[in-house]
Amino acid sequence: METRQADVSIPLQSSGWGSAAPGPRADPPPRDYVLWSLLNVVLWCAVAGLGCLGFPPLVYSIKARDCKLLGDLEGARRHGSRARVANIICSVLATLVLVVFIIIIIIFTTTTLENP
Repeated sequence: METRQADVSIPLQSSGWGSAAPGPRADPPPRDYVLWSLLNVVLWCAVAGLGCLGFPPLVYSIKARDCKLLGDLEGARRHGSRARVANIICSVLATLVLVVFIIIIIIFTTTTLENP
């Protein structure tokens, strides 16, 4: 009985995600952070009734989206970067305000329960 060896071929390059053709590398499209900006507007309206503090990131996000649609990728990156920074600031401030409100409510309820 003769032993046969199976034909196995191993490709030198994978055909999956990592097999990009060599050449000029395309930059990823700029991000506009519109959803995060809308969340900040809703968060500021719900937390403190100060929805106006969430509007600057939304304006920068919409400007970034408009620039991206018009083909101005550098303007879209600039406005997207500003929207990201403004969203980070608004998110941190909203979280701090929410924590302060929770601490005030806890202090108020514990003092009113102890001294009726």
